Amino acid sequence: MGALDHLSNIFDCSTGSSKLKKRKQLQTVEVRVKMDCEGCERKVRRAVEGMKGVTSVDIEPKQHKLTVVGYVDPEKVVARVAHRTGKKAELWPYVPYDVVAHPYAPGVYDRKAPAGYVRNVEDPQYSQLARASSTEVRYTTAFSDENPTACTIM
Repeated sequence: MGALDHLSNIFDCSTGSSKLKKRKQLQTVEVRVKMDCEGCERKVRRAVEGMKGVTSVDIEPKQHKLTVVGYVDPEKVVARVAHRTGKKAELWPYVPYDVVAHPYAPGVYDRKAPAGYVRNVEDPQYSQLARASSTEVRYTTAFSDENPTACTIM
């Protein structure tokens, strides 16, 4: 067996491409696409339903949100929607405002966001803007219940 294995490794032609592909994981992809009417909604749904690996498609037209569940690549879903419909498509940029430490900081709060959502920002520049200054901290802790030497005015 050793000699046959050695010869098969020497004359192996399949090293260029393997027939075994990595299987994509089941994931949920949320995309923001502007949809004005039922025709736009139908156009977006048809563009995504034809993709290989798509399990289910859910559309929320009031939030301009498309949710695709399946064995798909998020970038391919966005590219397909943009190409087939001619509309601007992007990955869902919003998170619930409960998740963000300072939801009303500049750059995080977005008036166009659906109710209860703010923009998901990981930029350290915006976290610096959201941080309270030392004078604010002094005034807030002066009347705090956790501070035993706090001023109590009733």
